[in-house]
Amino acid sequence: MQTNFDYEPVRDAAGCQLSVTVLADRDHIRAEMREDALAAGFRVRECCSLEEYAQGPLAALGDLVMVDCAVASADALALLSRLDMRGGKAGAQLVVSTTMAALDSVFGCFSLSAPQILVDPGRAERIIAIGRVLARVPNLRLREMGEEDRLMLLRLTEQVGRIAERLEKLSPGQREGGGAFRFESPAQAWRAQGEDQRSAREEEQRPRLPEAAVLRRIIKARQARMRHFDADLFADPAWDILLDLAAARAERQQVSVTSLCIAAGVPATTALRWIGQMVDADLLVRVSDPHDRRRAYIALSDNTADALARYFSEIGVTDLAVV
Repeated sequence: MQTNFDYEPVRDAAGCQLSVTVLADRDHIRAEMREDALAAGFRVRECCSLEEYAQGPLAALGDLVMVDCAVASADALALLSRLDMRGGKAGAQLVVSTTMAALDSVFGCFSLSAPQILVDPGRAERIIAIGRVLARVPNLRLREMGEEDRLMLLRLTEQVGRIAERLEKLSPGQREGGGAFRFESPAQAWRAQGEDQRSAREEEQRPRLPEAAVLRRIIKARQARMRHFDADLFADPAWDILLDLAAARAERQQVSVTSLCIAAGVPATTALRWIGQMVDADLLVRVSDPHDRRRAYIALSDNTADALARYFSEIGVTDLAVV
């Protein structure tokens, strides 16, 4: 397969060639990742199976770490957790491919290194992921990313930003100087006599999310369109993610990342990018499983839930079926 990269070495601002660590149990996947990293200009520091790397001497990570983990075995997950910690401390860029079956377990291993997680990717998707890594390196002497990929990423970032900005306008308590999308709950302040009762009345009058059954009907109606029209025509992963999490919140249910990817109605790798952007924008939060530190769920932030409740209240329950 012809890659989109020149073979000229890629160097950092100091002129040092960047290196890559390639870890994969599947031989053909490992060979492809090694070839594509070389074509991108990286120097291969290590290329072996996950088991070989875990049992070998502790070695420095490459600037890029490419991992393929198809089976979520205990040993593999332990290694991923170590790579997350080491990559987060060293500033290494991680690209991790996995399967839908292993996604929840793999996702739960990463909380520090902000990896790109690809689900059942083709080779082209891995090459694009390498391109995203190169786009973050200054002073490159080769073309960093195709224009189509660059525009796609820009649109995604802009769309999530617009959603966050709208919710910011609806949500009180924005943190002073705290960034574009960060929120803060109003501080507990001294109250004069009678203010406690007034605050309680205001709390009672605050809009609440619709009943879970209503939200599920909305979701069902949106999904029904795909039986009659091309699914891409109505693709709106951010809204589908928010609806699914709102229904789960009303049901007091936790939502796994795999379930949320399915609800988004787009390929899992694309859904993960949306989820990651929305977490970064404080629209969603990552919730660790108290019984299993390697498992994590996704939920609405409180400010996002409040904004959705106000939205549904504004449009009226009778209009919800056509949302």
